[in-house]
Amino acid sequence: MDNEFWRFSMEKMVNAIILIVLGLIVLAFPLLGIIPAALITGFIIIIFGLGLMITGNSEMDKNMGTGLIKLIFGIIALVLGIGIIANPGLFAVFLGFIVFIVGFFLVIAGLMVLFTKSDDQKWNGIITIIIGILYMIIGNFVSNPIYLGILIGVWLIIMGIIILFQKDK
Repeated sequence: MDNEFWRFSMEKMVNAIILIVLGLIVLAFPLLGIIPAALITGFIIIIFGLGLMITGNSEMDKNMGTGLIKLIFGIIALVLGIGIIANPGLFAVFLGFIVFIVGFFLVIAGLMVLFTKSDDQKWNGIITIIIGILYMIIGNFVSNPIYLGILIGVWLIIMGIIILFQKDK
């Protein structure tokens, strides 16, 4: 039992140190952080696009409208995935846009809560608006590949520190 505990602690420490070192490397070279994320995301979007194209093509004889929409979205996803793989900067712009849109919808949801709910629930709306505004600000920064790389590096370091100081079971 004691030997197993020691092995688990060493594995945990090695993982934490690897994450911290990778985080420091990514902070020193921020574009290194977005290239793997862009490649993985690009391949996933390509697979998704191919799946949409295949199902859209097979649905053409049953429901022309649904099949055509799936085919068009599949082509868009395929082009987007290839673009993200070819240009990791596009990944940062795409991610920044998504984060900004989520923030925008959070602000709208917060305003709806603020104007439609009772007085004791208005704080939920205010907090949602604040979080939405923060998302919109972060979305603007994330759309720059350098800032996205820095954010990934900081995240790796934080995860390494959390693992390092996490209590063993």
